[in-house]
Amino acid sequence: MSVATPLRAALPPAADRDPFFDNAKFLAITLVVSGHLIEGLRDVPVAHAAYFYVYTFHMPLFIVLSGYLSRNFTFSSGKARRLISTLAVPYVIFELLYSLPRLILYGKLDISLLDPYYLTWFLMSLFLWRLSTPVWQQLRWPLTVAVGLSLLSGMSRLPDELSMNRTLGLLPFYVLGLMLRPEHFEWLRRRWARAAGAIVLVLGGVLALATHSLVKTEWIRWRHANDAIGVDDLTGSLIRLGMLAAGALLVAAFLAVTPARRTWYSGLGAATMYAYLLHGLVVKVAERFYGDWAQTVAGVTAVALLGVGLAALLCTEPVRRATRWAVEPRMSWAFTGLRKPG
Repeated sequence: MSVATPLRAALPPAADRDPFFDNAKFLAITLVVSGHLIEGLRDVPVAHAAYFYVYTFHMPLFIVLSGYLSRNFTFSSGKARRLISTLAVPYVIFELLYSLPRLILYGKLDISLLDPYYLTWFLMSLFLWRLSTPVWQQLRWPLTVAVGLSLLSGMSRLPDELSMNRTLGLLPFYVLGLMLRPEHFEWLRRRWARAAGAIVLVLGGVLALATHSLVKTEWIRWRHANDAIGVDDLTGSLIRLGMLAAGALLVAAFLAVTPARRTWYSGLGAATMYAYLLHGLVVKVAERFYGDWAQTVAGVTAVALLGVGLAALLCTEPVRRATRWAVEPRMSWAFTGLRKPG
């Protein structure tokens, strides 16, 4: 879950941007940051319920938006180069950066560029999804094929390299985004759709509070095969279908209640990649200082609100200027003029 697509796609100047998508991305990144901050507090029932609820749809939301913003991706020189400079190079940089907290805090140095660590899996998966875009645009039933691949991936113990479990498991959300058109979002902006979306989100939260202890957390992480989670393939496939449906429904509900007008955080929503990539460094340090104060409902609430503030801070212009070298590196020096076949 640009990412500054969310997390990234070539976007028009600020004056021409649709604030709806920037609003959606900022609100979604606050869920991502707060979700990661309360992850270490899941012994508190309300924190576990909130974690389970948010993880059901927060990355599917980013993936749907990424797919929608990738509809025009081709292998033209400009877009291929942007793919390298906005996904591949930041992936390498942050794989190296995220090795530092492990080295400092745990004395462990373990770098594997093919096996994404922590939240860098999204960059790897988005890179592969975007490369596959022209293929999905040629298929008659792309979403059906993507769902089939997602279910099949749950039947095999795929290697961790290239984040294969998540890449294939969450693929339907990217393909769904590719299939969406502006009129679909206009439909979600109708008054009755907003009301229905609010009701769905509230009911989803209540359901998560009632069932979070009954469902294994691994289902919302999309990291393992069915047998690794302890179920047969038929049961696992049905659960996966349920998770895909629940994720899609909650994504639609979330987008339905997202403001379409320009807000104070619309500008921040254009830079959510910064919050996504940088917040993990803060989380890895902050969770070392959780004490008894955090193991309460009030403590969990305070940590979650801290996540909202942190997300906003990391999207601000001063932070962007200081970290642009890592998140949006200028790579023009690395490219040659366009080579044409002889």
